[in-house]
Amino acid sequence: MGKVKKSQPPPFNSPFELGVRMVYLLSCLFPRGADLQKLVLLDYAIVYSGDFDGPESLHTPVPFRGNELYSRRELIQSGLYLMNTKGLVSAQLDETGITYFAGENSRSLVDSIGAKYARHLSDRCAWAAKTFGDTDSLNLTETFSELGHRWGAEIEMTAVKVKNS
Repeated sequence: MGKVKKSQPPPFNSPFELGVRMVYLLSCLFPRGADLQKLVLLDYAIVYSGDFDGPESLHTPVPFRGNELYSRRELIQSGLYLMNTKGLVSAQLDETGITYFAGENSRSLVDSIGAKYARHLSDRCAWAAKTFGDTDSLNLTETFSELGHRWGAEIEMTAVKVKNS
């Protein structure tokens, strides 16, 4: 009989990866917190900061990347829960909903990873916190919706130009 392979979590876009990004982001937002909607939007801004005239994007821009705004929500929520169980993220419930904050152990994690990717991530999180940290979720959602139409059009126009060349 053959060996049964254990199911491995995906290496990219896993709750763990997104949870770690949330720890970095919330550490940069501290002492402010953010609701889930704002964290989803800021995660996109971190990954594709070049779309916002910020630093070079953390990841390679892919076509139709605007759709990632919708597909990552559940993963980020799972990542926040995972990081909360380790004291890296804390959650506060009040009449407005759930607000997430950097947990008491968040700085320990952020300060302990010295990889080049982690330094780039930290830089993008600091940029996003400075650029968008004081913007509420509603206004941030409107801004991203407006920009999302532009990204889609740019991608489609690029594809048409290449095709016609």
